[in-house]
Amino acid sequence: MRHVLSCALLAALAAGTPALAFCADQPAKADTTAPADKAFHLPPLPADAHVTQTAQVDGRTLKYTVTVGSLPVRNGKGEVTGEVVYTAYTMPGKDRPVTFAVNGGPGASSVYLNFGAIGPKRVNFGVAGANPSDPATLHDNPGTWLGFTDLVFIDPIGTGFSRALVDDKEATKLFYSTDNDIKYLSRIVYDWLVKNGRMDSRKYLVGESYGGFRGPRMTDYLQTQLGVAMNGLVLVSPYLDPAASDDENVSPLPWMLTLPSIAAANLEREHKLTAEAMAPIVDYTRTTYATTLMQGRSNPAATAAMINKVTELTGLDPLFVKRSGGRIETQAYLREIYRAEGKLGSRYDSNVTAWDPFPTAPQQETGDPILNGIIAPTTTAMVNFVTKTVGWKIDARYNALSYQVNRLWHQDKDANRGSVNELRESVANDPGLRVLIAHGWDDLSCPFMASVLIVDQMPAMGDPTRVQVKEYPGGHMFYARPDSQRALRNDVEKLYGVK
Repeated sequence: MRHVLSCALLAALAAGTPALAFCADQPAKADTTAPADKAFHLPPLPADAHVTQTAQVDGRTLKYTVTVGSLPVRNGKGEVTGEVVYTAYTMPGKDRPVTFAVNGGPGASSVYLNFGAIGPKRVNFGVAGANPSDPATLHDNPGTWLGFTDLVFIDPIGTGFSRALVDDKEATKLFYSTDNDIKYLSRIVYDWLVKNGRMDSRKYLVGESYGGFRGPRMTDYLQTQLGVAMNGLVLVSPYLDPAASDDENVSPLPWMLTLPSIAAANLEREHKLTAEAMAPIVDYTRTTYATTLMQGRSNPAATAAMINKVTELTGLDPLFVKRSGGRIETQAYLREIYRAEGKLGSRYDSNVTAWDPFPTAPQQETGDPILNGIIAPTTTAMVNFVTKTVGWKIDARYNALSYQVNRLWHQDKDANRGSVNELRESVANDPGLRVLIAHGWDDLSCPFMASVLIVDQMPAMGDPTRVQVKEYPGGHMFYARPDSQRALRNDVEKLYGVK
């Protein structure tokens, strides 16, 4: 149940830690990847490459330029210590805003937001029925944001084709640590703006999962250190407060975060999932459920009533709920709910399942159904797009998810406090900044209830609608569902002032 800092890969590495563009607990999977060659063995990166494409969206033809390029990262002596590769989509037009996008991990490239959520093309992944071996065919993305903003997708060092030019020890210090990660990625945003003459453009940042951890910290650093003010911040399934899942033996909070998402999954299986159906569940969680857990054994009658209610909300076996004390541990739930079928649910969307290859093992012995299934299609689609379509010719491995980066990641001393302080400070510093926090109801890696509680505790600071939480059907990558993706885009258009 305990979540350590991370959201895009940690869940893929060890039970009891977060994961993928994401956050979560998941059984360990060995990393057999050999360390990359040292920088002086690497050929130089290609020059920036460009191609013109079109996409048909809502009856409109979007004609845009794709640029795949790189920006250097320098140390205090001016030496180049790393190279960040980005993919940019731009259209002609006066006063077009620009949006920078980062995913999570640590160790995830930006391909998930690019080819899944907001780029002009998309590939099928992360939904029920999607197989890793399906053709990785790109098609026009009806949910793209390109119609109202240029898009720049950033791959942190060690992900995508971005690379460190120092050894692992130095790379861990410079790139694979909580604080320096924020500093160099913020500088990449600054450098791209300068390189492309876009400092006067309206600027937005979108971060998914651990990218949602990065978002407020980057916004604060850009505001106060680099002199770049964001107009808006969109956090998709963000991992904002690692400490919220601590101390599950005493605090009710860890169990409060996941119960509504488990209940949402049950409602969806019954074809009853609506905002109206979720409202009383959220209310129960933050009132009766919380106080009953706090009372513990001092109130047996309240505990019995709570266990009956949790059984009703989750659809789980009453004996399982009773033995769990009404505290439903995520990985146990994902096995239990589908045990009779010999399947596992995904913590990124528990109604997406896969066969359990070790159904008699005492604990889950395989990776997450969604996490295991998304690497092949996204890698194939991105490599083909970059090297063939755009013509950025490179002879290197593309890391959609880097287990090595995740293994090397170093948490600085204040990492566990999350990004809530920076979120509050950024909103306080700039009365014009607006924030949208978007979640799928059925996400157990970065559950929506955490953001609901975080925002409800924020001071209003003039206009409380400047920071909003929105929930949609689906899981961590709820945007993989067309209706939820459409709803997200509608909400984002309001944030950008399009509607």
